[in-house]
Amino acid sequence: MIHFLRALGLLAILSGPATAQQADIRFGGLQQDTTLPVEVTSDSLSVDQASGAAVFTGNVTAKQGEMRLTAGTIRVEYAEGNQGIDKLIASDGVTLVSPTDAAEATEAVYTIASGNVVMTGNVLLTQGGAAISGERLTVNLTDGTGTMTGQVRTIFTPGGAP
Repeated sequence: MIHFLRALGLLAILSGPATAQQADIRFGGLQQDTTLPVEVTSDSLSVDQASGAAVFTGNVTAKQGEMRLTAGTIRVEYAEGNQGIDKLIASDGVTLVSPTDAAEATEAVYTIASGNVVMTGNVLLTQGGAAISGERLTVNLTDGTGTMTGQVRTIFTPGGAP
């Protein structure tokens, strides 16, 4: 019965009317040390020396600490003078996973210096048994906070854990 109610709740999230245009969210599981190394694996890699970018394609996974970002393509843009990674730009079905939270979107941009991940396009965030959907999710990995905007939908279970 509980699985039926959860499935019904997820269906309502995905098809119901907007309940708010913005939701502020706490991401304890997505709090991350952004100074840790980033490891990227993929089926293939192409490097553009002129633009200073590397494009990973096919089954791409970028790991940093306990955080994992997967996508069909991830473009790595380097800081000026090739002094480290500036941004990871993920597309073709993006999933961001931490030990307790997961988010899916069409695209994501992770700016390493600021620790911000901006996910856009049919975003779905799951935290335990709760789910929130919207058009744009901005997560600050440094302090574990975030904001969902654009046709935000969620279901709250009365008496459930926060």
